[in-house]
Amino acid sequence: MSGFENYARDTAEIEMEIVRKGIALGIDWNDELAMRQLACEALDFSPAAAHLSASVALDYRQLARIELFGLAGVMLKTMAESAEQGLETHGGPAWKAFSHALWAEARQRGLIA
Repeated sequence: MSGFENYARDTAEIEMEIVRKGIALGIDWNDELAMRQLACEALDFSPAAAHLSASVALDYRQLARIELFGLAGVMLKTMAESAEQGLETHGGPAWKAFSHALWAEARQRGLIA
């Protein structure tokens, strides 16, 4: 780590994209059961398994879901990297709801302590 990352800016940008994907998908960030299901799907997602190619026509909801799952990885990495620097990084309500569900699901699966 170089120590020059702007975690506040990165977090705001990631949060904005998470919110946009949530709007496209009709996500209720206050629905804990839906958040946990979304976290399960995100952790299970494999781009290779999605068989994405130029010949596959994706609708905007499929694309938003795939992008949201990618953002989940970026979000978790941002939080982990900032924690290594002694900083607590978190975004707004969508970020908090999604990250809480992701961490809970990862702990249940034994992926983290």
